[in-house]
Amino acid sequence: MTETEKIVNACVAGIQEKKGKKIRIVNLEGINDTITKYLVIGEGNSPSQVSPITDSVEDFARKEVNARPSAIDGKRNNLWVAIDYIDVVVHIFVPDAREFYDVDNLWEDAEITDVPDID
Repeated sequence: MTETEKIVNACVAGIQEKKGKKIRIVNLEGINDTITKYLVIGEGNSPSQVSPITDSVEDFARKEVNARPSAIDGKRNNLWVAIDYIDVVVHIFVPDAREFYDVDNLWEDAEITDVPDID
C-alpha cells in the first residue's frame, strides 16, 4: 500500500469515527492535469457535525501516517471544509452544500469507490 493510499484510508476512518456518511473516494491518478491524486468526500448532518469530523480526519491522518494538512479551508462556517494533504484532498460537506457544488460528479472518468455507511 502506498503512502497516499494510507492517507486516504486514515481520512476515511476519521470520517467514520464521527459518523460521517456517504463517503466517496475519487481516484484521479489515471487522469492528466489534476491537482491531486485522490479526493475523499463525505458529509455530516449539520455544521456542528462537520466540525468534529474535520478534527477527526486530522487526528487519524496524523496518528496513523504522520500526515499534516498543507491547508484547511471552511472551518469558520463548517458547511464545506476542504483539507489538503497535497496528494489527497478531503471534502466534508453538509448535505445541501454537497448537492449544490456537486464535487462528486466533476470527474466522471475517475475511478470512484463508495464506502458503505457504518450505522
